[in-house]
Amino acid sequence: MLSTRAYWCEAIAHTPDDGRTFWLAAHHTSSPRLALRWLHTRARHISDQLDPPAARPVLAWLHDDQAHEHALTVLAHGAPYSHTIPDDAVRYLLTARPLTRQQP
Repeated sequence: MLSTRAYWCEAIAHTPDDGRTFWLAAHHTSSPRLALRWLHTRARHISDQLDPPAARPVLAWLHDDQAHEHALTVLAHGAPYSHTIPDDAVRYLLTARPLTRQQP
C-alpha cells in the first residue's frame, strides 16, 4: 500500500480574554505549496478587515520569501505549520498540517 500526503488547513479566531474560539474556514489540499497559498489567501482576507497598523505585520509576512520557504520545508517534512495574527482582543491562527492517506 502506497501512502500519499494531503494537507488540512484551517483559519480560526480566538479571543483570549474569554477563551472563545471561532472557526472561520478550512480547506483540504494536495501539496505544501497549495496549503501555503490557501494560508496566504486567508491572511489577505484577515488583513483587509484590520486597521492599517494591525495589518502591517500580516502584509510583511505575506511578502517574506524566507518565511514562505521555511513554511514549505516544514510542511514537506511532515510537520504542522502555524502562523498567528494578533489584533487587539483577537488572535487569528492559520494552520496547515499534513495528513497521510493510504492508497491501494
